[in-house]
Amino acid sequence: MPLYLVEFGYTPEAWAGLIKSPENREETVRQILEDAGSKLHNLWYTFGENDGFALIEAPDNTTAGALSLAITSSGVQSGPTTDAISRSPPVILVPIATG
Repeated sequence: MPLYLVEFGYTPEAWAGLIKSPENREETVRQILEDAGSKLHNLWYTFGENDGFALIEAPDNTTAGALSLAITSSGVQSGPTTDAISRSPPVILVPIATG
């Protein structure tokens, strides 16, 4: 299945809720993904423009987009979702690019 790098940020209201009642959001995200036939490889929190990013596996772009909507409804502002290309395709593309 394709891999996707998903950037995310919490709304101020979501942060307030997490401060008031801390919880492991990773398990919530993992369950949403598994219910859609997808997989969470890892979730990282970051400092900066976004609050974190996740590496997910989904059957296709439609599923990845639907998951983004589902996760956004849980109080997370979804950022860009980027197709993650494995090392092999760029190696295959170089001979084509160089003619």
